[in-house]
Amino acid sequence: MDPVTSAFALPADLSHKADPIQVGDDEQHFAAIAATLEQSIRELAERLDETLKAPGGQGQAAMDRDLEVHRLTARLRLLRRFGLDLCLGRMVGADDGEALYVGRLGLTDDDGRRLLLDWRSPAAEPFFGATHATPMGLASRRRYRWTRGLITDYWDEVFTPDGLAGNAALDDQSAFIASLDSARSPRMRDVLGTIQADQDAIIRAGSRGALVVDGGPGTGKTVVALHRTAYLLYSDPRLGHRKGGVLFVGPHQPYLAYVGDVLPSLGEEGVQTCTLRDLVPEGAAALPEPDPEVARLKATADMVRAIEPAVRLYEEAPTQGMTVETHWSDVWLSAADWAEAFESPDPGTPHNEARDEVWEALLEILIDKHDTEEVPPEMLRRSLLQNAELVDAFARAWPLIDAVDLVGDLWTVPAYLRMCAPWLQPDEVRLLQRSRPDAWTVSDLPLLDAARQRLGDPEAARRKRRLQATVAAERARMADVVDDLIRSVPDIMGSDPEGEGLVTMLRVEDFRDALVDDAALPTVDPDLLAGPFAHVVVDEAQELTDAEWQMLLLRCPSRSFTIVGDRAQARHGFTESWEERLGRVGLDRIELAPLTINYRTPEEVMVEAEKVIRAVFPDANVPTSIRASGVPVTHGPVSSLATVLDDWLADHPEGTACVIAADDAGAEAYASSPRVSLLTPELSKGLEFDLVVLVDPEGFGDGVEGAVDRYVAMTRATQRLAVLTTS
Repeated sequence: MDPVTSAFALPADLSHKADPIQVGDDEQHFAAIAATLEQSIRELAERLDETLKAPGGQGQAAMDRDLEVHRLTARLRLLRRFGLDLCLGRMVGADDGEALYVGRLGLTDDDGRRLLLDWRSPAAEPFFGATHATPMGLASRRRYRWTRGLITDYWDEVFTPDGLAGNAALDDQSAFIASLDSARSPRMRDVLGTIQADQDAIIRAGSRGALVVDGGPGTGKTVVALHRTAYLLYSDPRLGHRKGGVLFVGPHQPYLAYVGDVLPSLGEEGVQTCTLRDLVPEGAAALPEPDPEVARLKATADMVRAIEPAVRLYEEAPTQGMTVETHWSDVWLSAADWAEAFESPDPGTPHNEARDEVWEALLEILIDKHDTEEVPPEMLRRSLLQNAELVDAFARAWPLIDAVDLVGDLWTVPAYLRMCAPWLQPDEVRLLQRSRPDAWTVSDLPLLDAARQRLGDPEAARRKRRLQATVAAERARMADVVDDLIRSVPDIMGSDPEGEGLVTMLRVEDFRDALVDDAALPTVDPDLLAGPFAHVVVDEAQELTDAEWQMLLLRCPSRSFTIVGDRAQARHGFTESWEERLGRVGLDRIELAPLTINYRTPEEVMVEAEKVIRAVFPDANVPTSIRASGVPVTHGPVSSLATVLDDWLADHPEGTACVIAADDAGAEAYASSPRVSLLTPELSKGLEFDLVVLVDPEGFGDGVEGAVDRYVAMTRATQRLAVLTTS
C-alpha cells in the first residue's frame, strides 16, 4: 500500500473542514491504519499461501483446513477491497474524551493498540445507537463519506456541550440525509456508516425464536435483514458456519442481484442466499398456478402434510408370507417377519435411504431362521441375494420412489389423493387433477420439497453400492501392490532386520486401507440449500403461504428466524396478525420489532401512495417520510414515456430509473440505456430507483392485488415518480 499523504480530498466549498485542527488527529490515525493494513495484507497473504501448500489431510483435518482457507481469503479480500475506507467514523467518549474509530472489521497494530473497532462489537454500539435523548456515553460522533478511497465530506454530531469543541459540521443527521439524496446504482449502495438507531437496535437483537421486523416501504427492512445476518454470524457462536450457518431468502432473482454485494462488503461470504424457487430443482421452470382456487388449496400446511401418508402407503409390510428358496433348503418368511424388518429403520430416516436397512434386516431374519451350522452365513447371504423372487417381492414392498413421481401421482390419481388428503371435498379432488403430472407450478414446490425431504435421494442406495464396489476394487488393487512389495523385500533388503519390520508394516490392514486412492471414489456435490441451518432470514415474508413456510421450517429445526415484511404489501391480503399467521405455521416464540420511519420515499410520493393502499387496507402500517424532494408526482399519457425518460437521463448523468408495467409496452423507449430497467410490480419488490415511471397502473389489476402492486411500485422511487396512463 502506498504511503498516505492525506486521507482527505475535500472540495473547495468545504475548505473549512480541512483545517488541521479539525482533521489532524484523523490524519495521524489513518497513517497508523495504513501501515498496519499493509503489514496485515502481507502477513495474511503469506499465511494463506502456507495453508494452501500444507497437506489437505482427511476428515475433520480437511474441513478445518478448508475453513481456515475460507477465513483467510475473505479477510484478505476485504482488506484489499477497502483499504482506509474500512473506517466508518469515530466517536468520542463524554467521560474520558477518548476517540474510538469504528470499521467494517477490527484492526490492531503490533503494540496491541486498537485502531478499528469491528462495527458488530458491543464497544461499537454507541456509534450507531446514540441519540440526543440517549447519548450512550458519547460526547460526539463523526461519520465520513468516502469516494474512491478518499474522504470527500464528513459530518459531526454532538451530544454534550463539551462536544462542540473541534467539530466543524454540526448539522444533525446530515450524513444520513446526504446519503438518502445520493444517486442509486444497479447494486444496493453501502449504508453501513449511516445505519440509524432504530435499525441498529433490531440488527443487534438476540437470535432465539422468531423476530419479526415489520415496516412499511422505505423503512430499511432489507438493510436491517442484511446487516443483522452479518451481525449474528459475528456475535452468536451458535450460528457459525460450523453450526449450520445462515440461510438468507429473498423474493426474486433481481432482488438477490441487487443486494448481492452487501454481505461480502461486510466480510461475510459464506451465507447461502436464494429464493424459494431455488430450494427445489423444479423451481426454475415452474409456472404460476393458473387457477386461484387450486393455488388456495395447495397453499395450506395440511396439503404439505399429505406427503406423509402418501409415502407411508409404500412402507406397509406385506400381509402374506412366502417361502424363500436357498441352495440348501426353504425358509418361511412370515408376515410378522416382514413387519419386523419394516420397523428396523430409525424414525425420521428418509424412505429411500431406509431401504437398505430394511433389506439387511430381512436378510438377517432369513439367515437366523436357517441352520447356519450347516451353511456359513456368507454363503447363505449370497444365495438369498440371487433369489429373484425374494428380490422382486422386496422391490414391490419397499420401492425406490422419486419425489416428482409421488407428487405427480397426487394430481393424476384421484383415489390416491383422496386417501392422502381425506379432508378434501370430491369437487376439490377433481379440481386438483390435471392431465400432465409434471406440469409443475409454483404452488407445487412446497409439496415437491416435502416429498424430497421425506423420501431422500432415490439414487443414494445405488451410489452407496457403487462406492462399496469401488472401495473393494481399490483395496484389491492395493493388496496386489502390497503383495508384490512383500515378495520383493528379501531381494532388496536381504537379511537386514529392518526388512522384517517393513514386511510387518505392509501386512497391517490399516496401512493397506490408507493406500486406497480417495480421488478414485465416486462423490456427490452436497446440496448447499438443504440445511439444516442455524438461522434463516426471510425478506418480503408477507407473501409466503403456509405451505411455503414448511419449506423453511424443514431447514431450521431451531426455529431461529428473522422475518422481514409488511402486511400492507401482501399481494393476496394479510388480514391477521403476524403472531396469528406464524403461530399457525409452527412458530411459537415470536417478537415484533416495528419500523415506522420512511427513509427512502419522498413525502410527495408517499402522500399519493398512502391513498392507494388505505383504499383497501384502512389500517395499513404506512410509515412517515422524513424528507421531501421538492418534486411533485407528475402525471401524463403513456405516449410521453420516451420523453420522460430522455429528459431525465439528460438531466441526471448518474442514478437509475425503472419503468414498472404489467407488460413490455414501450420497451423500445428505454432498451438502449443500461440505467433504465423494466420490471413488473411483483419483481420490483425490495428494490429502489431514483426515478420510477408507472405505465398504466390501473392495468395492474383490481382489488387487493392491484392496489398492493400500485402501492409497491410507487414507493420504489427515491427522488421522482411519474404516473402515465392511457386515458
